[in-house]
Amino acid sequence: METTLHRHIGMHRNIIEFYDSGEDAAWMWIAMELADGGDLFDKIEADSGVSEDISHVYFTQLVNAVGYMHSKGVGHRDIKPENVLLSADGDLKLADFGMATLYEYHGKKKLATTLCGSPPYVAPEVLTCSTHDGTKGVGYSADLADIWSCGVVLFVLLAGNTPWSKPVEGRDEYGRPNEYSDYIRTNGRPDDELWQALPTEVLSLLRGMMRVDVHSRFTLEEIRRHPWFTRPNRLISKDGRLVDPISMATNMFESLRVSFEADPFAGTQQSTQSDRMDVDQSQFLKAPMASTQPVTPAEDMLFDWEKTRPLALSSTQPMGMDSGMSFTQMNADLLADEPSMSQFAATPSVPLSRTQMARKFRDILPAQSLTKFYSAWTLTLLVPLILEALSRLGVPTPNLPRPTAQDYECTIKVRTQDSRACPMSGKISVEVFADSVVEVSFIKGSGDPLEWRRFFKKVTILCKDAVHKPEE
Repeated sequence: METTLHRHIGMHRNIIEFYDSGEDAAWMWIAMELADGGDLFDKIEADSGVSEDISHVYFTQLVNAVGYMHSKGVGHRDIKPENVLLSADGDLKLADFGMATLYEYHGKKKLATTLCGSPPYVAPEVLTCSTHDGTKGVGYSADLADIWSCGVVLFVLLAGNTPWSKPVEGRDEYGRPNEYSDYIRTNGRPDDELWQALPTEVLSLLRGMMRVDVHSRFTLEEIRRHPWFTRPNRLISKDGRLVDPISMATNMFESLRVSFEADPFAGTQQSTQSDRMDVDQSQFLKAPMASTQPVTPAEDMLFDWEKTRPLALSSTQPMGMDSGMSFTQMNADLLADEPSMSQFAATPSVPLSRTQMARKFRDILPAQSLTKFYSAWTLTLLVPLILEALSRLGVPTPNLPRPTAQDYECTIKVRTQDSRACPMSGKISVEVFADSVVEVSFIKGSGDPLEWRRFFKKVTILCKDAVHKPEE
């Protein structure tokens, strides 16, 4: 179904292009366009979002992509940050059609009944009108469900967070209405600080796209006529292309910042480790979840030691000795142009070497995530610190032997829930790559990119004593 519908959609500059597919006795494969700009939401600061103009650019391109799909009678049904990618020029590319459905063909429409999507982004009627628990659902309109999801994505672009965990009314542990209940009770005008911080002009658009009554929910035509959608924007041309990708990438790059004064536990409940380890399956949709990202095999250990031959080291000091706790000037110079270092500066800025050579969006904002830090601490000190940070955040950490002076890299596998109780997995790679320099990379496997960045920031803040900062 995925290959058939992706081929049927055809070419659009804001949709990942389908090239070919095939299968044999062992494999089924799809060849697609490479989104070599990486994930859009890797480049957006958690809890901050991006500027109104940049939000408008990417929302416009998302609406263009979804509108083209709908013109072909295809609903995506899994619009979320994981599936929003970028080209090398910084243009949005909608991906992953594993949950797509053909809802209109030759003028005839049909309702969808499959329960699918990601809880924070899914429309409420998908939860109530789909087939699940052995009950035949009455069905929902896939195109209108997509519009709801696009509204949530716009909210996330502006706020850096989702408006709720899932669109189901309820109360929190203190008996207060949850965020979605508050949204319903106030007719889309909650007192929540996330909503209060949004630009006034965009609120009516968000309310129109996220109307619970599907009969009054905005159509694509109404979205395109809305004053906020038609507002002038110097960053995008009339045909939906980026006017100045370098400037826009620079703005986004300099918005990525890790404050070591922030509370790593803000917005979370410090529940016991066992509470976090036992994933409550009722929190998630039980339909198959499609993903363009690799999923960590369940049978794998959460913690691996990998002994490798050391890279070329410039020091005669044996690795593993705890005497050298600061970088040499040579190592500091080595990292001066490393993009990820900017986020730890008091005022983040694009390294001069990148600005001088930049020709494309990707030259400023690299495709790979900036979720990494560097340290002068040895593995024998650094790894236990990271494990302690994970434990304090309620992330499962196995009790395995600590590294020795002969170890040059290790991998800590992560499988947990994000702040919205959705599953998230990946790994933390800790590797010695130069004299007294250790690179700690947080590599997402599956889950919301914004939530992964939030997780990275929390661990980094808890390990701040070991993190090398530009001014050091």
